[in-house]
Amino acid sequence: MNYKIIACSLLLISINVKAQQSKIEQKVDSVLNLMTLQEKIGQLNQLNAGDVTGPEDKKNVNILEEIRKGKIGSLLNVKGAKITKELQQEAMKSRLKIPLFFGQDVIHGYRVIFPIPLAEAASWDLDAIKLSARVSAREASSSGIHWTFAPMVDIARDPRWGRVMEGAGEDPYLGSVIARARVLGFQGTSLGDLDAVMACAKHFAAYGAAIAGRDYNGVDMSKRQLWEVYLPPFKAALDAGAATFMNSFNTLNGIPATGNSYLQRDILKGNWGFKGFVVSDWDSIKEMVAHGYAKDLKEAAQMAITAGNDMDMESNAYEGHLAKLVKEGKVNIDHVNDAVKRILIKKFELGLFDNPYRFSDEKREKAELNSLANKAASREVAKKSIVMLKNETGILPISKATKTIALIGPLVKANQDMRGFWALSWGKDDIPLSLYEGVRNKLGNKTKLLYAKGCNINDSVTTGFRDAIETARNAEVVIMAVGETFDMTGEAKSKADIHIPGVQEQLVKAIIETGKPVIVLVMGGRPLIFNYTATNAKSILFTWWLGSQAGDAMADVLFGDYNPSGKLPITFPRSIGQIPIYYAQTHTGRPFEEGKSANYRSAYLDVSNSPQYAFGHGLSYTTFKYSDINLDKTEIALNDTIKISLKITNTGKYTGEEVVQLYIQDKVAQPVRPILELKDFQKIKLAPGETKQLVFYIEKEKLSFYNDDLKWIAQPGDFEVMLGSAADDIRLRNAFTLKD
Repeated sequence: MNYKIIACSLLLISINVKAQQSKIEQKVDSVLNLMTLQEKIGQLNQLNAGDVTGPEDKKNVNILEEIRKGKIGSLLNVKGAKITKELQQEAMKSRLKIPLFFGQDVIHGYRVIFPIPLAEAASWDLDAIKLSARVSAREASSSGIHWTFAPMVDIARDPRWGRVMEGAGEDPYLGSVIARARVLGFQGTSLGDLDAVMACAKHFAAYGAAIAGRDYNGVDMSKRQLWEVYLPPFKAALDAGAATFMNSFNTLNGIPATGNSYLQRDILKGNWGFKGFVVSDWDSIKEMVAHGYAKDLKEAAQMAITAGNDMDMESNAYEGHLAKLVKEGKVNIDHVNDAVKRILIKKFELGLFDNPYRFSDEKREKAELNSLANKAASREVAKKSIVMLKNETGILPISKATKTIALIGPLVKANQDMRGFWALSWGKDDIPLSLYEGVRNKLGNKTKLLYAKGCNINDSVTTGFRDAIETARNAEVVIMAVGETFDMTGEAKSKADIHIPGVQEQLVKAIIETGKPVIVLVMGGRPLIFNYTATNAKSILFTWWLGSQAGDAMADVLFGDYNPSGKLPITFPRSIGQIPIYYAQTHTGRPFEEGKSANYRSAYLDVSNSPQYAFGHGLSYTTFKYSDINLDKTEIALNDTIKISLKITNTGKYTGEEVVQLYIQDKVAQPVRPILELKDFQKIKLAPGETKQLVFYIEKEKLSFYNDDLKWIAQPGDFEVMLGSAADDIRLRNAFTLKD
């Protein structure tokens, strides 16, 4: 390989990119020089325009008029190539003909719905996660959408928080690599490509640490915890090229994120050198008044623009007050110009100044939306997202020769719940496949399917139990579907009690007591507590909300056409009182060991310290043996790399995939380090009897952390490296020392 040629090629690409960027900035400056202050403020104004569609007599004529006056820079909640083109035509009637941005919450699919993001994270499959975002971008961009308000990269360690479903779980390393995959999926090869949309890393920052798991609540944490746990996925999104960031609703140590200069100017635009633009969350500028941080909307506008918030989503704070604030000398015009410039650069990068209608192509939209290929991709990602929690007696996979199967539970025939929260609606023809339909599609008419609902999701009525029990007794195998409806987890869906609701676990108990083989599918958007089921059911699948192809994906796993490979990206508690619970905790001065006395130890009197299911847990129809761990050196200097190898063997009867997880522990450090820290993983596929050697590398970066002065350091000392199938299932260990 000629490395000189490669280096020269990369240098030429870099020079070309810089030249292109310089050319765009010159164009932006020329536009900026032509703009009045009011037109500049218009570019910072984003409004909801869901009411501009429909009959003429019901259209929001005020928005249309403001578009023509150049008083709006972006619209959200508009979809469709036809309507986006029509609205762009209105923008072309403005004095300077500056095109609009169209933004949309494309969170886990556009027309074809994919599993909720937390479920996708359970796949630990970065290619699958990237594929989900790539398909979503292709569909959305074909409808004239330029910008998605995703990915949400908030670390969340409290499952009471409803928006846990929208992220990647509890771990900063896993969250970072998933953030990168999603940004690359949404933005494709480059911004400006017709199949790409701008990504938006949100919510900046620490929204997932809301006190008591209550949405929109305040956050209080040390800066070291902020930098070490909550900021890494945002930095990964930025490094992947995320075009935009969105700030968050919460206060951070008493300062609302929307008006937080430390977050937006010092870290994001300063330390990290972010070149894109920042948008507020819905009405979050105005909410600084409710926080008690700003006395009125005018002061809130001043605080937001000064702190580095570029675009105002829906609060009309900039439109109503920014011009006066500039004239009064309370807002520096340089802040306004910088914000406008950042937005105009993205409009040039998307090619909207050359052709405002280039994304609004009805022919491409018709070909792209809901295509067979996109639905196949949804099914592929969905089956990878399913986590098998338990399979003690090998009931799974179910034989396709089974003559009679009972499907019991309130979610067996659920369709719309499979969409999950944050999914766009497309009317009557947009109906995801239920579990019942998936099983019927898989088995045809050769197997008799019996059905009983048994109970509702969330009440105390048990009158359906008798029919369910009788149905179970008439079947060879029982498949149960219990859990949450789609609107029980999501934004503004925080819960103090995350047990499976209603009498569903009582129904599970009644069916298990028939003595029939029972497989329980738990459906939901967050970790749930289901202690009876966890203890007594022999086979359990956690199937989340899997999207458009949910039923077929579940059937693929149930009947062995796909061997489950999902692993939990977040800890499942056994009691609400354990929350917050996560794997990367630190030792106390009085650590507790399971099975030993809890007397004067850091332990509960009434429940184990351990979770019901640990981070990284997930089983397969086959088994894997870990062996022959080898470190190429046991001492390394700060600038060295240590090579770790091991062998993985499929010791079972099925081809399967295993997620091999690498954790480390810094044995002695100041400040103290977590007992376990995920630092790498590999997902591999093995045929029965097959063995593969895996290699991992550890260098200074993976051993470093923030000290109390927020310096990124690696302290010399002893380390343990651990390889396993879950945080509580470590198979191999070895040790090494980091020298000065």
